Amino acid sequence: MLLEIENLSLHYGRIQALHGISIEVGEGEIVALIGANGAGKSTTMRAISGLRMPSSGKIRFAGHDITRERADRRVVRGISQSPEGRGIFPGMTVLENLDMGCYTRKDRAGIKEDLERVFGLFPRLSERRKQVGGTMSGGEQQMLAIGRALMARPKLLLLDEPSMGLAPLLIQQIFTIIEEINQQGTTILLVEQNAQQALSRAHRAYVLETGQIVKTGTGAELLVDPKVKDAYLGVA
Repeated sequence: MLLEIENLSLHYGRIQALHGISIEVGEGEIVALIGANGAGKSTTMRAISGLRMPSSGKIRFAGHDITRERADRRVVRGISQSPEGRGIFPGMTVLENLDMGCYTRKDRAGIKEDLERVFGLFPRLSERRKQVGGTMSGGEQQMLAIGRALMARPKLLLLDEPSMGLAPLLIQQIFTIIEEINQQGTTILLVEQNAQQALSRAHRAYVLETGQIVKTGTGAELLVDPKVKDAYLGVA
């Protein structure tokens, strides 16, 4: 397994956000984490990327225990995140934002290659490479956030709510690109409230409720599970 999370618990002060969750992500997979607001999805992502330290449990990546490792060291190992809310640098241009994604790298030829890859996935970014990020539409900013994460050349790409606030047509486009990124060889852990889109594309998925994993299965299995359909897909 590329990523192994074992009995992970995490607190915000006295409030326990995660209750001993266990998740596995195999190399080459798209794994989805679905659940309602406040279920602990983004907290799980922050624990994996090193922005929040767990209270107990283990996180292993490519065979290494990274539970207490600094966030920047995890980027070097191959974990990169496109955060909830996008988190682009609004005063920087598209190119400057993308440059920030490869700050840990020194391989100029590889960086140039990855820049072309990002522009191939997101032609809009190529057209607007000198435009300031803060003046772009929500969909363009989401493309930029994912592109910036890809500039680190990750083994594991963490996508936190990539469809949030986007129009239906753009949501479809973003998820098609997510599939393409995976087909190019990048493993993806996807946190998403749009369960229909996430489960349609995920190899496997976990359902998180109030900080606990309550169900797991293939994306196809959970799409037709009556309880999942009732709670997350808007159909009984």
